[in-house]
Amino acid sequence: MDKRQLKTRRAICKAFSKLLEKQSFEQITVQAIIDEAEIGRSTFYAHFETKDELLRVMCADIFEHVFDCALPQESDPANCAGHKNLELKLGHVLYHLRERKSELAGLLKSESANVFMRYLREHLRALFARYKEEFGSAVPEDYLLNHLAGSFAETVRWWVAEDTAHTPEEVAGFYLAVTERHNTVVRQIDFCPIKCSRCKLY
Repeated sequence: MDKRQLKTRRAICKAFSKLLEKQSFEQITVQAIIDEAEIGRSTFYAHFETKDELLRVMCADIFEHVFDCALPQESDPANCAGHKNLELKLGHVLYHLRERKSELAGLLKSESANVFMRYLREHLRALFARYKEEFGSAVPEDYLLNHLAGSFAETVRWWVAEDTAHTPEEVAGFYLAVTERHNTVVRQIDFCPIKCSRCKLY
């Protein structure tokens, strides 16, 4: 895209984001986006076929920005592992999401939440894949990454929906405290405590 097209595209996304701070996705019409962006209808459709496509593009833009930002310590591979670094990384992700918390609240209160959560889980899965060794090997890798990405995505949903005063660092700490505890329990339990007649693990 040339500079003019890029400027128009950004204006559309900005208008959409502003509307999301006040209304749910379902309530927002293409006409409202056009009016807010001060563009013509043909201009909008030259960039996006539907507001659903606009949502997908905006989600992709949010997450690429959030997850592509590197922490200073990541320039040194020796400092790029361990739960402490993961906690900093998750806090970093939450800081970026907090900058757009008001519009995210509009997304998560509507049917568009499924689109947002799917994109978030995909990016989180890639993030956690870099730290999978920190969680041991008590369960299959695919299950581990699915669980970590899904549970942290739900943590984000809770944090946005509840609008708590907890800082990004605190929320990242909450998540890892629970996750580490669960990981310890999984490693410790290697038998069936109920000893049912069909179970062979005792």
